[in-house]
Amino acid sequence: MRYLPKSPTDRKEMLAEIGVKSIDDLFATIPAEYQLHRDLAIPRQHSESEIVDRFRAFAGNNATGYASFLGAGAYRHYRPVVIDSLVQRGEFLTSYTPYQPEIAQGTLQAMFEFQTMICELTGMEVANASMYDGSTGAAEAMMMAVRITGRDKSVVARTVHPEYREVLTTYAQHQEIPIAEVGYAANGRVDLTALDAAITNETACVLIQSPNFFGTIEDVAAIAAIAHAKGALLIVSIAEAISLGIVKPPAEADIVSLEAQSFGVAVSYGGPYCGVIACKEKFMRQMPGRLVGETKDADGKRGYVLTLSTREQHIRREKATSNICTNQALVALMATIFLTVYGKQGLRELAEQNLAKADYLSSALTATGSAKVLFDGAPRFHEFVVELPASADEVNASLLEEKIIGGLPLAKWYPELGPNASLWCATELTTRAQIDAAAASLRAVVSAAELTGA
Repeated sequence: MRYLPKSPTDRKEMLAEIGVKSIDDLFATIPAEYQLHRDLAIPRQHSESEIVDRFRAFAGNNATGYASFLGAGAYRHYRPVVIDSLVQRGEFLTSYTPYQPEIAQGTLQAMFEFQTMICELTGMEVANASMYDGSTGAAEAMMMAVRITGRDKSVVARTVHPEYREVLTTYAQHQEIPIAEVGYAANGRVDLTALDAAITNETACVLIQSPNFFGTIEDVAAIAAIAHAKGALLIVSIAEAISLGIVKPPAEADIVSLEAQSFGVAVSYGGPYCGVIACKEKFMRQMPGRLVGETKDADGKRGYVLTLSTREQHIRREKATSNICTNQALVALMATIFLTVYGKQGLRELAEQNLAKADYLSSALTATGSAKVLFDGAPRFHEFVVELPASADEVNASLLEEKIIGGLPLAKWYPELGPNASLWCATELTTRAQIDAAAASLRAVVSAAELTGA
């Protein structure tokens, strides 16, 4: 009855109501040769306890206990247990957005708190109630800059996440926004000379990422000066939100696009995640998505409403800033709870832990005498590029035998770095023992390769 809510009595009443005596009569119009007159060839039904046992057995086949040094836009951070306890409450876990403000004050207030925290973190004046994710948020920010400036070209740094750049290209080709890519200098940062040369009087925006895909922190102030001198806007994309606990907010930017996955959202096979756009107040009306505002009701009591909703279902289609910019309210709520639990000091301490773990990891890997950290002269957060003594794919295969997931091979997106380059990441969940084990395994891989070569 739990999974078949219609009882025999219910079915009998329904059949009587439509004037047939049985289920067979109901389907009598279907030719006999197409009717199945036997039981389905499937295993017998299972009780609930048997189903639970069956899935526990499946779970036992999962590969667990692996140390992972992957990052690259999806980061393993600790999720306080209170997050799931709260987001699964019926007031929040709804099948659709509760539009009516009079019955959605809790949801609207949560969105308002989210926006406020994002503004404090990014140094911007206005933030929306979230986007799909960081990649689409960056694309929406680019189109926002085109609307603001009236220009139709953009410049994007190659140090932006490669998959973000693929999404940008997908959006831009149908919006007819030409994209010029600018390379990086020897320190892993945007090449400022090349950037200056790439910006023209038709450039709407310069889009960078900081910390960038290599984990290096860009010189946002210098890039902003170059962009603004030629009338272009600066968009800063942030794929690792935890970095804002210690890295100076990109206040020089005009628009900030942020992926909030690190704020209490599980890696979860790539989603759902939570993007956000924040900007200077003067650009607010060109911002896609929903903005929640604070107001007062007829009795003077504080309340919350959707102040701006620039989706095509809210305003005339030709005035819409985007036709697919729904917010990720439930996932944004996870981020709001995460930030509330940690607070300002807690977020800073968390970022410091990530910084320290990455520093220890880089020291441990280079101590093997065969791994070399690239772009070592620039400041970084918790990711860095390592040049290994052999192909990154081969090294990863060897590490995997020791239950260690190595860094991300970079040859696919940055062939100029060679097949031995990979991107390694450490977070607060990476233990000293795991780092030492990875370094020891790498040392063993190198020794084996030397013996083979000899």
